[in-house]
Amino acid sequence: MDIGVWISLIGYFVLMIAIGIYAMRTSTSSSEDYMLGGRSLSPKVAALSAGASDMSGWLLLGLPGAVYASGLGAAWIGIGLLVGALFNWILVAPRLREQTVHYGNAITIPAFLANRFPTRALSLRTVSAVVIVVFFAVYTASGLVAGGKLFESAFAGIFNFGGLSDYSTGIIITLGVVLIYTVVGGFLAVSMTDFVQGCIMMLALVIMPAVVLWGEGGGGYQQASQTLNEVDASLLSWTQGLTFIGWLSAVTWGLGYFGQPHIIVRFMAIRTVEDVPTARNIGMGWMTIALIGAISLGIFGHAYVVRNGMTLEDPETIFIILSDLLFHPLVTGFLYAALLAAVMSTISSQLLVSSSSLTEDFYRLFLRREASEAECVLVGRICVALVGLVALAIASDPDSQVLALVSNAWAGFGAAFGPLIILSLMWPRTNGAGAIAGMAVGALTVMIWIAMGWNSSFLGGPGVYEIIPGFILSWVAIMVVSLATRDAGEYQHIER
Repeated sequence: MDIGVWISLIGYFVLMIAIGIYAMRTSTSSSEDYMLGGRSLSPKVAALSAGASDMSGWLLLGLPGAVYASGLGAAWIGIGLLVGALFNWILVAPRLREQTVHYGNAITIPAFLANRFPTRALSLRTVSAVVIVVFFAVYTASGLVAGGKLFESAFAGIFNFGGLSDYSTGIIITLGVVLIYTVVGGFLAVSMTDFVQGCIMMLALVIMPAVVLWGEGGGGYQQASQTLNEVDASLLSWTQGLTFIGWLSAVTWGLGYFGQPHIIVRFMAIRTVEDVPTARNIGMGWMTIALIGAISLGIFGHAYVVRNGMTLEDPETIFIILSDLLFHPLVTGFLYAALLAAVMSTISSQLLVSSSSLTEDFYRLFLRREASEAECVLVGRICVALVGLVALAIASDPDSQVLALVSNAWAGFGAAFGPLIILSLMWPRTNGAGAIAGMAVGALTVMIWIAMGWNSSFLGGPGVYEIIPGFILSWVAIMVVSLATRDAGEYQHIER
């Protein structure tokens, strides 16, 4: 491996750890500081932090891999996400920022729900915290899988020692660096590193498709289109071979945004409600550029591979393979850092949200109600490490697919929390019984759907993405149970 790659990667790791140390000095004195950055995020940091923690290794591995294998039909996932993110910023962001302060200055989603529905506070905090920890363990594992694939593909044989494969060493190193800056610096460190990582990711997704298309061996747009038409004309079609169910399963990924704790927690931490529109514009601009780049990489990367007589066993490694082939080692190292940035930004956010729930919604609620702020920060740090170790165990299978793991966890959160977050913010008639029913129905529907294999094949036809039935049934359960029951004192008008 060329020294230039190591220089870029080591520089990236040092920068992340340095940010964590800086954040430790300024934002770890209390639970609100450690877990929510003191609600002081500027619009640009909040926007890029939400985007970077959202996209993960899926942006550079999963989505390009899906487009590489299936063509532009797979890009509907990106379009659905873009629309979902926009409505999340419009509908949820300002209301959640305002209401989490109004209802007891809640610093976690379970705490907000408990304060919003006080007659069912204990049940809501417990159930929602369990859902967060369980699904985030799987979601975090998907990021570690992406890190393992990078080391396995890019550093073959270099880290194969002590009985560990390159893949195993990769997931350990990835988790280790994330734990250092997350444990040390908390939410502010995570958000600041997310901002830097988001910038790196966007640059990589502008540079890579451009070089693949117009660099040496690329042949330009016309040649790429001709090559793909010769291989399979359907690769360039947005609709050919795509059933209505397949299209619906792709675009409904956008529903998941309303229930992703690691994303909407950024809305809670933004400096003021007035900053939300600015953050929205920055975030949506970043996301549009990133998704166009990822889709372009997948489709034009396929043309490059065919045109140059290459073989690619795993489509999800197209970014890694082309980074090594097309660029100077220093730039290759930067691109590898971009992939690690995508992975680490999401892992750190998920670990911190899981830790927050374990600390605030289990430890402080059941074990040590009188725990000091310093004690809660310490417990939070320990919980970050524990959740990371569980994710490490889940990610130990090198045959895991990034997109599959992400899709399952994304659907679980989207169905369990999405309808509940929207209705709790916008429908005053929602009550605690309805909240519990909706959360349980959404999570269970997703898990049953996956267990039965209905996301692969349903009633003899194509599979239906589990978020669709989960989101619908959760929404119905909240409304039906809320209308059928009445919890005194819960129907306060929510100020917009």
